[in-house]
Amino acid sequence: MYIVLAILIFGLLIFIHELGHYLTARLFKVKIYEFSIGMGPKFASFRSKKTDIKYSLGILPFGGYVSMAGEDQPDDDKSAPDAKSEAEPEAEPEAQQALTERETDENALCNKPAWQRFIILSAGSLMNILFGIVLMCILVSSFKQLSTTTVKGFYLKEDTGFEISSYESGLRAGDEIIEVDGKRVHIANQLGYHIMRKGYEPIELTVIRDGEEKTLLITFPTVEEQGQVLGMVDFATETTEKTFFGTVEHAFYYSTSTVRMIWESFYDLLTGRYGFEAVSGPVGVTAAIGEAAKVGIPSVVYLTVVIALNLGIMNLLPIPALDGGRLFFVIVEMIFRRPIPAKIQNAANAVGLVLMFALIIVIMFKDTIQLIIS
Repeated sequence: MYIVLAILIFGLLIFIHELGHYLTARLFKVKIYEFSIGMGPKFASFRSKKTDIKYSLGILPFGGYVSMAGEDQPDDDKSAPDAKSEAEPEAEPEAQQALTERETDENALCNKPAWQRFIILSAGSLMNILFGIVLMCILVSSFKQLSTTTVKGFYLKEDTGFEISSYESGLRAGDEIIEVDGKRVHIANQLGYHIMRKGYEPIELTVIRDGEEKTLLITFPTVEEQGQVLGMVDFATETTEKTFFGTVEHAFYYSTSTVRMIWESFYDLLTGRYGFEAVSGPVGVTAAIGEAAKVGIPSVVYLTVVIALNLGIMNLLPIPALDGGRLFFVIVEMIFRRPIPAKIQNAANAVGLVLMFALIIVIMFKDTIQLIIS
């Protein structure tokens, strides 16, 4: 059941991502060979008589592509309409024939203005981000009440097992926390995230108490997970009645907090705070979806939001083979008014694709081992 749920979530997010590429390509009249969701042998496919575009479903639910004419700029001696995506499709007869011909079609992607290519390449990630924000709005709309950053009361140490508490450091019920480590907070989610990330050591909180602003140095209880020490929130916060504008505001801050979490997690990974064991692939994410499903539908929805935003943001990183790598080449072309040589672009994307698949395989192996021994 959890595997099926994960497949549905992955499939939906991949579809939304590729739909962004597809719709913008159609908008700018780019010639499209195929729109496929899934990898490997085709489970089902049909060709539109009106547009001559082939629509396919692959057996493996991970990956997808929109195959466009002139996806990569043609080399000096050949043209190759490559697949746009996480996976290269099997060449269709039409595409195979085009491999031996120089692409001169004005509707080929490589012959479109740089600004149009920029929009097409970025549309998939932006669709994922937009979907995540919309889904977040729906999630927040389901809440009976909205959270605040005002301390309501503290959990007992004998119930939590914590050895220390923030109360002992000076935090009190009724304190409205407005900043954590100099960062403004508006909702409980933001508050909890900053305490988790920075609360492994004494941390400054700015609070409003009895109408006055105070700065407190608070020590929070900690917990160790995957070799990392994290701060723990040991108090409950007040809630407020849900209103339309309050819901919109809450969804906005919830979304921006999640985006910040993704960026800072990536930074922490690069700087060595988080080790390789903290990285998850499809297997690890599937296990996380299963755990979220045990908690309830809201947890699954929130995890879907995190995956959608993560997919959108990570795909925009300037890494060859990802959308961000291709966007980097387009940006350079827009700045210097001339494209980077096609051979360099194609070689970089090919190397990036190989390295990306190798990393995915290693991560899947690691996640599978962890799942077996846990």
